[in-house]
Amino acid sequence: MKSLVKTFAAATLIAVSTFTMAAEGPGSKPAKANVNLSTADFALEHYVAVTTEGESAGVEQLFAEDFSQKANEAANGRSAVVKFFKKQKGEKLDCKVTTDIIEESADYMVAKVTMRFENFTKTDLVTLVREGDSWEVSKSIHSYK
Repeated sequence: MKSLVKTFAAATLIAVSTFTMAAEGPGSKPAKANVNLSTADFALEHYVAVTTEGESAGVEQLFAEDFSQKANEAANGRSAVVKFFKKQKGEKLDCKVTTDIIEESADYMVAKVTMRFENFTKTDLVTLVREGDSWEVSKSIHSYK
């Protein structure tokens, strides 16, 4: 009798999981999170969250298609940076962050993001541009002290 109950329970679980996968459709993925990047300030705030707090929602949305990053002698493109930040999901940096807006207009912003760690300081110069109704990070340059 016990084996009959176990068999019935296993068959039920298999049926439910099969129906659930079929309802999602082949290759379906969860919807990507949309982040509010309607202002330069929101985009800069989200950049800080992505780079220091392990936020991974809206990473593709944040970085412009022609995004470039320079750190010392190394240069990275958009796909490498997006991939890196997705892997860093949930990783919070132990640093104090300050942001200063260097220049701002209706269509672009240049900001300085300073991250003070215990033994060094990382400074990002970040260029944000307005594309349609949202803002994107188009360039970042890092320096370390």
